[in-house]
Amino acid sequence: MPGFFMYYREQEARIAGRIQIEQFPTKDVSFEIETAVSAVVSTYETMSEPRRIFDLAYRQLELYPELPMFAVKQEGEWKKISTAAFLAQTLALSKGLLALGVKAGDRVGLISESRYEWHVIDFAIQQLGAVTVAMYPNITDADYQFIFNDAEIRICIVSDKSLYQRICNLKDGIYALHYIFAINEFADSRNWKALIEIGQELADEQVQLLRDRVQWDDLATLVYTSGTTGKPKGVMLTHGNILSSVFAAREVTPLNAYTRALTFLPPCHAYERMVIYTYFYIGISVHIAEGLEHIATNIKEVKPHIMTAVPRIMEKVFENIMKTGSTLTGIKRKIFDWAIAVASDFDPTGADNGLLYRQKLRLARRLVLDKFHEALGGELVTVVSGSASLQSRIIRVLLAARIPIFEGYGLTEASPLISVNFFDRGIRVGTVGNAVKDVEIKLADDGEILVKGPNIMQGYYKNPEATAEVLKDGWLYTGDVGKWVDGSFLKIIDRKKEMFKISGGKYIVPQPIETKLVESPFIEQAMVVGDSMKYAAALIVPHYGNLKDWAQVNEPALLALPKEQFLTSSAIHKRVNQDVKKANQHFGNWEQIKKIAILPAEFSIERGELTPTLKMKRKEILKHYQKEYEEMFN
Repeated sequence: MPGFFMYYREQEARIAGRIQIEQFPTKDVSFEIETAVSAVVSTYETMSEPRRIFDLAYRQLELYPELPMFAVKQEGEWKKISTAAFLAQTLALSKGLLALGVKAGDRVGLISESRYEWHVIDFAIQQLGAVTVAMYPNITDADYQFIFNDAEIRICIVSDKSLYQRICNLKDGIYALHYIFAINEFADSRNWKALIEIGQELADEQVQLLRDRVQWDDLATLVYTSGTTGKPKGVMLTHGNILSSVFAAREVTPLNAYTRALTFLPPCHAYERMVIYTYFYIGISVHIAEGLEHIATNIKEVKPHIMTAVPRIMEKVFENIMKTGSTLTGIKRKIFDWAIAVASDFDPTGADNGLLYRQKLRLARRLVLDKFHEALGGELVTVVSGSASLQSRIIRVLLAARIPIFEGYGLTEASPLISVNFFDRGIRVGTVGNAVKDVEIKLADDGEILVKGPNIMQGYYKNPEATAEVLKDGWLYTGDVGKWVDGSFLKIIDRKKEMFKISGGKYIVPQPIETKLVESPFIEQAMVVGDSMKYAAALIVPHYGNLKDWAQVNEPALLALPKEQFLTSSAIHKRVNQDVKKANQHFGNWEQIKKIAILPAEFSIERGELTPTLKMKRKEILKHYQKEYEEMFN
């Protein structure tokens, strides 16, 4: 067994050996709910295998009654929340929704960042047979208005004052909305505790009656796609769709009950939502981070065994590692740079790790790399990265540092899990691994990835034309282009719609070029352009901080300039272009970037240039930088 996987097994065994005596915080979180815990489960039939998503919580109470289902940071300390307390609050909220007339099939809106209450609301909606329509808290007003009207949302619960006011301001353009509730308490608003009060007179059995009617094939949620092109589409996912992904995720998650997870991604994201459901299924305590700005602190406190991330976050982690190294001097800097160089050549399969390399790696770990693992809590068994492609160099360095990161692939339309690298089958860096349990993958003649399985959506809500475009003969046409590596490992090449042809007739595949460009410490973001033009070019967002560090040594006069003038100076353009030329060496002549435009600001969600999952909205970016685009091709 290769060294990395031997370490991986040792970590798993070590955790399993001591987890039975793990001590969790002793203080419970009070919710001021009078509902007796016994009422939650008194009439609920016990079961070992869930058939509806909300069964996961009841199953957890049955199998792991002492397990803290959640932990949240309050007043400077982590406080546990039992499964029984979660279910009591869920029942109380279900009764409130029922009192307001929510019935099976109704769509209920939920807009919130990652927080405990999100999960209470989600389960409270679902066990009535109603449908959770969870939205990102940072999408545009136009998207909110479209989703509310398309889903005909009558009741919505939001997290804070800002969102409450935004939705209230849009209410005149939302024809079905009657009630808005807020989780946070503030003046001139309906608080969600009012829902609990409204439902106090209802009998628990009324919820039970509706709960018992919910079936595997019933609609559980509408997840509106981020809309990189056109209006959002409502993906219809049943309880069975999502649970099939949960069961598949369990097969590739090497952890057992009473381990710890840290979550910080928004749970309205289909990926993080399914992962958290999987934590419930396994019996993993879910620690909810205080926010992205507190991640480093929370990791040190929680010492998680598992967490998920998107590539942009892992890139930031890697940037911080490299920035720390750049502050070293003398022999320490040389050792750091040498260790990173050794780690960059790491092959997790062991195929290219000869005796000499293994000796160098042991020394690099002892001197430098093991500190990275300790900085992430020192207990990690799994980090899963999804949503977009992660740089191969970053994966190799993190794996060499014994940070077990596994890249996977999924789509909202597939509930979302399709494939993942996992230790039992080995890892192929640069791929998204093998198909998971019960999922079949094949490539069309043009390389498009087609997927079939119990996880595939029912279609797009009220949009049969769009549904017919992607669901054909039982296969989901993903719009992604891929190829096979070593027989069964899937490699994503690009989005089919993002490929373009230059005037000479050659196709350009932007994603691998963009991924290679951002390996430069001086390039933060990159978008390859040139459809129907003579050559490919790139819009470049430079890394301002790293360029300032470079200028301090090489062009100190530039530091007196304002940011925009600094970034658009000829010296900075020349330095960035050096790394563009270096990246060009990995591609054919027709694929190489011939010209660049340096942009003064990062692509952002607020300006409509990125989706909430940080994917580029190419048309919007081109619209904003049309002048720069034209100058590259004049």
